[in-house]
Amino acid sequence: MNTVRMLTNAGPKRYLSAATMNPTTGQGVLRVLPEEAQALIGEGYIYVDVRSEPEFEKGHPAGALNVPFSHRGPSGFVPNPDFLRVMESAFDKSERLLIGCQTGVRSAKAVDALARAGFTNLRELRTGFEGRKDPFGRVEPGWSKSGLPIGTGFPAGQSYEDVQRRAR
Repeated sequence: MNTVRMLTNAGPKRYLSAATMNPTTGQGVLRVLPEEAQALIGEGYIYVDVRSEPEFEKGHPAGALNVPFSHRGPSGFVPNPDFLRVMESAFDKSERLLIGCQTGVRSAKAVDALARAGFTNLRELRTGFEGRKDPFGRVEPGWSKSGLPIGTGFPAGQSYEDVQRRAR
């Protein structure tokens, strides 16, 4: 994927975000920082946490919905074969979705899969919940390290099981 850097204005501060182009669709997905993600939620974006259910239960952005892109298996993560089916049945393809995971790796893969499936209004939390290192080894804090609201457990309507029950 090619990366194009651009400045976005998210309130009184300016944050550097990256737009990633999907070579198949030619569509760009804005990869945002935690403060930008919070602003997007305030604008009506729905945060979809694509981490496993145990990771979500330990802590997640307040109000997030859980739809795992992969599940933990005995030898590591294995793809969730129902990910796209659940997303397509729970959300309209034009709905404003903000996708996040632990460090930005799974969410990047999830966003690519969603864009290929025809979802058109996607944003990705590039640092994830915990944070990541940039290409120069500098730490970029994630949602949990940015002082933003955090929820735990499986609040009503937010668990993977609850999202699976949503019907469109």
